[in-house]
Amino acid sequence: MIVYSTNSEAETVEFGKFLGKSIRPFFSEGVIVFLNGELGAGKTTLCRGVLRDFNYLGAVKSPTYTLVEPYQIDLGCINHFDFFRIEHPDELDYIGIEEYFSEDTLSLIEWPDIGKGILPKNDLAISVDFHDGKRVIQMKPNSDLGEKVCSKVKRIA
Repeated sequence: MIVYSTNSEAETVEFGKFLGKSIRPFFSEGVIVFLNGELGAGKTTLCRGVLRDFNYLGAVKSPTYTLVEPYQIDLGCINHFDFFRIEHPDELDYIGIEEYFSEDTLSLIEWPDIGKGILPKNDLAISVDFHDGKRVIQMKPNSDLGEKVCSKVKRIA
């Protein structure tokens, strides 16, 4: 497990860029990242950093109402999900959830526990929490691919 702390929104975005750089070599394999944390903890801020690393310069907001925001980039697609408003995992079938997970796709999923039983296994689980006035980011690999990403994060961060 990797534990990293940030003191500001800007530092959280920077860590997201580190994460993006670490994911980049494995992007073509299709990477699934679960993001956990309380409302307002910084999950979307972290996603913004990842997208910035992939040269997306537009607005990045939480897709709370749309459930998914796809970002087309040179390497493929980054899908940013937010399941906060989902009441039952079966609702994900209505958006054709299984079609979003493929090679050349990075999936960043906020509130993944809501999709339990429907979502595929994740490669990396990240939690973002506040502790003593800082954001504490914990990363845990859940696959060989996740181990490779974490190995790169350790070297970059």
